[in-house]
Amino acid sequence: MFCGAAAKLNSLAGVLRLRSGPVDNVNKFSEWKSARSSNSGSNATGGGGGKRKKGIFQHQQRSSANCCHQLRWFDQYLPLQQKQRQLGQRVIVSHGEQVCSISTHSTMTTGNDGAGPSGTGTPPKHTNRLINEKSPYLLQHAHNPVDWYPWGEEAIARARAENKLIFLSVGYSTCHWCHVMEKESFESEEVAEIMNENFVNVKVDREERPDIDKLYMTFILLINGSGGWPMSVWLTPDLAPITGGTYFPPKDRWGMPGFTTILLKLKIKWATDGEDLKETGRSIIQAIQKNVEEKHKEEPELPLTVEEKFRQAIMIYRRNFDPVWGGSMGAPKFPEVSKLNLIFHLHLLDPASKLLGVVLNTLDKMAAGGIHDHVFGGFARYSVDKKWHVPHFEKMLYDQGQLLMAYANGYKATRKPLYLEVADSIFKYICKDLRHPAGGFYSGEDADSLPAWDSKDKIEGAFYAWTFSEIKDLFNANLEKFGDLGKLNPVEVFTEHYDVQPTGNVEPSSDPHGHLLGKNILIVYGSLRETALKLDTNEEVVTKILKVGNELLHEVRDKRPRPHLDTKIICAWNGLILSGLAELSRVKDAPNRAEYLEVAAKLVAFIRENLFDAKAGKLLRSCYGDDSDKAKSLEVPIYGFIDDYAFLIKGLIDYYRASLDTSALRWARELQEIQDRLFWDDTSGAYFYSEANSANVVVRLKEDHDGAEPCGNSVAAHNLLLLGDYFAEGAFHERARKLLDYFSNVAPFGYVLPKMMSAALMEEHGRDMFIVIGPEGDQTNALVDAVRNFYNPGLVVVHLDPTKPSEHLAGKKLDNFKMIQDAPTAYICHDKVCQLPLTDPDRLAEEIKPKHLFDYTEYEN
Repeated sequence: MFCGAAAKLNSLAGVLRLRSGPVDNVNKFSEWKSARSSNSGSNATGGGGGKRKKGIFQHQQRSSANCCHQLRWFDQYLPLQQKQRQLGQRVIVSHGEQVCSISTHSTMTTGNDGAGPSGTGTPPKHTNRLINEKSPYLLQHAHNPVDWYPWGEEAIARARAENKLIFLSVGYSTCHWCHVMEKESFESEEVAEIMNENFVNVKVDREERPDIDKLYMTFILLINGSGGWPMSVWLTPDLAPITGGTYFPPKDRWGMPGFTTILLKLKIKWATDGEDLKETGRSIIQAIQKNVEEKHKEEPELPLTVEEKFRQAIMIYRRNFDPVWGGSMGAPKFPEVSKLNLIFHLHLLDPASKLLGVVLNTLDKMAAGGIHDHVFGGFARYSVDKKWHVPHFEKMLYDQGQLLMAYANGYKATRKPLYLEVADSIFKYICKDLRHPAGGFYSGEDADSLPAWDSKDKIEGAFYAWTFSEIKDLFNANLEKFGDLGKLNPVEVFTEHYDVQPTGNVEPSSDPHGHLLGKNILIVYGSLRETALKLDTNEEVVTKILKVGNELLHEVRDKRPRPHLDTKIICAWNGLILSGLAELSRVKDAPNRAEYLEVAAKLVAFIRENLFDAKAGKLLRSCYGDDSDKAKSLEVPIYGFIDDYAFLIKGLIDYYRASLDTSALRWARELQEIQDRLFWDDTSGAYFYSEANSANVVVRLKEDHDGAEPCGNSVAAHNLLLLGDYFAEGAFHERARKLLDYFSNVAPFGYVLPKMMSAALMEEHGRDMFIVIGPEGDQTNALVDAVRNFYNPGLVVVHLDPTKPSEHLAGKKLDNFKMIQDAPTAYICHDKVCQLPLTDPDRLAEEIKPKHLFDYTEYEN
């Protein structure tokens, strides 16, 4: 099926083979090939050597056998190798995560927040339909001269009535290269005239409509091998894609066709070969549909057992993680939290593997690096170098939620103080800068901002970089705040510890445009002890200087022009935050534990009030913040997708384990039943990404890759196993097993689907069930704390209050558990086998410690 579509595309003019440029890039296959290559012993660039594989529609001549071989390669999600290519001074990186503007730092204006082109402050000359939208990304384009439509029936009906191609532009408000293309092309009246005359132009916020984004990104990955944002796709009036790419310059340059050139050629091609293009589009849609239906039907030649997948995963992570800097080998570097959490799980099951060092080294190096905001807290999306030093400065909510959990897990597994400090700093950042007054959390902050209030152009990283003289002058003007240091100079201590240099500390290779020239991104290369020894002082003094110094920088930065804030509140990402808050609040000695749980409780209430349509019985994808204390909803709702349900359900389960609030767990069960009804494929198994009969969605996809976020199917496998345990319902367990079976031939399983691999290990090795019987009170809570203070990914916590039998989750199935001598009593069970009951929290902790607490000093250099 794909071969026929490929042949048709290859028979058309060269305009359909578009070479696009630097983008917020995604190539979700690259890391898979690296893993497969490592596993097979071949070069990490993967099968076919070190050369880039072309997209399957890019080849002029190919036999059907070769074509189908390429298609099989795509169907099985064998990745392209990680690659970099230089275009002028811009670096494009294709990687297994979503990348935005690698090492560009280009000077430009971004973030059209209302008045005039790109926020110039002048009255707007143009206003289009996007002015009526709530998405910050769509509103950024509301004053373009382009006659933009939001995705919907109005635009599609016009395309069909006038027989015009649809130009679909997909991005998000904090996307650097989306801003570039807007300034260069969409604000140009010359370009807009061509677009308006010949195309129906549609803007989509990928975070608001991930179903549309994922469908057409699948096409872009097919034809180009990599993709990203802005995504530019041309569709027939029947919504079938015929060609596309990512960022295009306005005119021909860097060996790429200009956007204007493409528009004019497509105009001619549609007029002369429109019927052929429609047929090609139909073939492509049919091929994508067949790919969804048949991808996981083929049995692998040598199916691996869970134990074999477990051993394979240990080997892959040993080989693929950087032994010096942590994270995956090379650059750019992403947090890849799903992988980190799986590595914790792998080590827990096999401590002899010593795999814990891999994840601890990564957490340490990320915490020390520039990807970690040492002043405000929180993490950027990735670093452009292998040392985690120079980030792409965009900060996304989904990273903060997952990293909250990763650092909380790190602390529970090792008791290393650093991890609790980092998790607490993430918490403070999201509450200060990303929280809606009513309790929900915004999507993220842009990478670009004005260097000064009187600047005209925004640049990437302006908000975060420092000169040596800025720090020196600031500290010298506030010496009294550091206290009596004798002859010790706080400037010397701070700049030594954070590698602040008079000439700047950013390598030219990480800053090709020179916008960070002479600037510093704070990074820690040594320990507190090493800094103290070098400057002949002690660690306590160094700690105090760093604390005061960061507070001073915090005050200065708070007065700088802020990056754009995307005030969209996404259900799925708030579910990730809920999980992170819950995990952190389970740490018994966390400094702000009560506050973590209070913020989590308010988040649950916010989601229930603002992101659940009680009348329809469905989750909403998003709501929107504005200047008021109330969240706003769309007049025509966009209902939730599989990840909205799966992430929130997991968040509610985690919240129950932290709060013992059974109402949260019961709501999780209700949502699971809704999810099953809306998304489960009764024919083949697994969950579709979108609902059946979704308007204007021509193919329902099934996600099978854990990337920057875990996929909904992976998280659902976890949820089903735990809900089955909590409610003693075999139907949940059975569905979890069907889900695991459906994806069982994905390879390498533990690298492609690390979150699902963790669920498979929970199913294979069983879960620990901790049952505490006792009335609410300090003694009961002490028993619960003794257990949940350790890392245990499959822990099932059940509280049975003998005074409230109607609230017992599993009904009479737990009636055999009794209090000993009328004291709160704990039972630890595994696979329906229970140990002797305990009433002493300290003894209970001692029982758990040998298997669940590890010495982090064993892995330090």
